[in-house]
Amino acid sequence: MEKFKEIIKSKPFKITFILFLFILFLNIFFFSTGISKTDIENIKNFLEPTKPIDIDKKMEWRLKSIIPKRPYLIIDRTHNKMYLKNKDGSLIKEIVCSAGSGGILEDPEGNRKWIFDTPMGKFTIKSIIEDPVWVKPDWAFIEEGEPIPENPDERIQRGMLGEYALSLGGGYFIHGTLYERLLGRNVTHGCIRVGREDLRLVVKTLKPGDSVYIF
Repeated sequence: MEKFKEIIKSKPFKITFILFLFILFLNIFFFSTGISKTDIENIKNFLEPTKPIDIDKKMEWRLKSIIPKRPYLIIDRTHNKMYLKNKDGSLIKEIVCSAGSGGILEDPEGNRKWIFDTPMGKFTIKSIIEDPVWVKPDWAFIEEGEPIPENPDERIQRGMLGEYALSLGGGYFIHGTLYERLLGRNVTHGCIRVGREDLRLVVKTLKPGDSVYIF
């Protein structure tokens, strides 16, 4: 009997008993006033502990799909830094590079204009070219004050892009440079320049299809 009295006086019993009376009252009120049974269930659900919500499988798949499954590259255009990373996010190497200058060049004899900026966003390495050849574009001749040649062979320049060029599409590349002393500055016409040894490491680590994030 004493034990029963202790149970009645206990806090869990009081809470359970009050909850029972409250639900009983709601059911009586339901029959007398016409409140819908759905309303009663909503109140019960409010009083009961919330059940854990399952993560939407489709959203979970989308989140997994954007996480790199291989090493990748992050490029900071403002500070001219490149971060070569493993697929788990750990840093392989922080690399000094050079991004676009942001300069503008206008054709004095026409209505053409070029903006030398490195684009932002997520890119995929399209291809890796060994011993790339630079086909000098019109703006390069205009910038140097030289006449634009009619012979295409006069545009070809070897060795300007270093040992490798990683194509990001749209005419943008990650490539080597003859002017490593300028690395760390925004001096390019939109591409990303990298020193010879660092470029070799990037090519050794990455392959076509890998991700490059530029911000």
